[in-house]
Amino acid sequence: MADKTFTLIDNANNRSMELPVRQGTQGPPTIEISSLYKELGVFTYDPGFMSTASCKSAITYIDGEAGVLEYRGYPIEQLAEQSHFLEVVYLLLYGELPAPAEMENFEGIITHHTMIKEKLKDLFNGFHYDAHPMAIMTGVVGSLSAFYHDSLDIHNPQHREISAHRLIAKMPTIAAASYKHSKGEAFIYPRNDMSFAANFLHMMFATPCEEYVPDPVAVKALDILLILHADHEQNASTSTVRLAGSSHANPFACIAAGIASLWGPAHGGANEAVIDMLEMIGDVSQVPKYVAMAKDKNDPFRLMGFGHRVYKNYDPRARIVRKVCHEVLASTCHAGSPMMELALKLEEIALQDEYFIERKLYPNVDFYSGIIYRALGIPNNMFTVMFAIARSVGWIAHWTEMIADPHQLIGRPRQVYEGAPKRDYVPVDKRRKS
Repeated sequence: MADKTFTLIDNANNRSMELPVRQGTQGPPTIEISSLYKELGVFTYDPGFMSTASCKSAITYIDGEAGVLEYRGYPIEQLAEQSHFLEVVYLLLYGELPAPAEMENFEGIITHHTMIKEKLKDLFNGFHYDAHPMAIMTGVVGSLSAFYHDSLDIHNPQHREISAHRLIAKMPTIAAASYKHSKGEAFIYPRNDMSFAANFLHMMFATPCEEYVPDPVAVKALDILLILHADHEQNASTSTVRLAGSSHANPFACIAAGIASLWGPAHGGANEAVIDMLEMIGDVSQVPKYVAMAKDKNDPFRLMGFGHRVYKNYDPRARIVRKVCHEVLASTCHAGSPMMELALKLEEIALQDEYFIERKLYPNVDFYSGIIYRALGIPNNMFTVMFAIARSVGWIAHWTEMIADPHQLIGRPRQVYEGAPKRDYVPVDKRRKS
């Protein structure tokens, strides 16, 4: 309930309205405007939802000014250092960290749901060999409702839970199969004796004729990246999942919509854009030239992987993944590669140059994650897929939260219409050529 109100004064029509002010556990106060149109006959206009809270949620909290990210109240720094991905998955889904028995049971459920239907494999053959893995992911994940229609009653809590478990467990298997399809290689079955991250790397790089043993440094790095990308409040793809889910669409269709939204270069494709940028710069000697271009407001060139829409301070995930990035580079053959030297030079400039510091254009999580993925041997077109594997946890957690809300409504934004005013139809033979 609101304990404060905000007075809105309409000077043009000499009227006013009291709007309730809602205060969450953390964060700025929020003015509720749901009755504005009914009472005053006006809409609000907020492109990009810069100042609009679209829902209530208890999952993730962000303070962009202070550089804070918390899952269910736990700082991301503590989770990345002390937890592991499946424990974070449990936390996001159920709201609390699991007891030992709960963790063991949950790990067993996820591990034994990683297989996909054999007939589902036939679907991959319908895609061209060079189809982008994100295109395959969108189609295959959306098709899961045709294979698991036994538990799609979204109003049944048990069905929602089963669908969540299936989705989280099968995303790495589907992602690895998308990669194998693009390579023309045989799909690798999941292993029940491996961790979530190790299992994915094994499905990616093993072949029927040669065993693959995941590097512990790579496994740890991937596990941390999965934690950092698991959720990020009401971003574009999460909002897409919620909007699709508000119509009571099945969860797999909603997650497929989220994957499509994530694919955009302004969202999940940013880490792929970082590598493209580094390849374009080409050599450390060219860094001053491109930095100068980035500072020139009349030049269209932009440094990718710097700054963030929400964080006006250092992205807390970037602080964590920067350390991981240097550890991975030190343990692989990429440590002295020209691209990595180039990336580290850009990092050095961004952290010391007053132009970047004043504008708070710090390296973000996308800058480092792309470098890590490249060092682990993951190709560029799989970068956004890696993001999708992690973010599917946040998507399904938000979808579950929304469907369980008794006050949930179908999403229906309004608009400012700027088209033609009302006009009468003129038969074609009487129209004048314009």
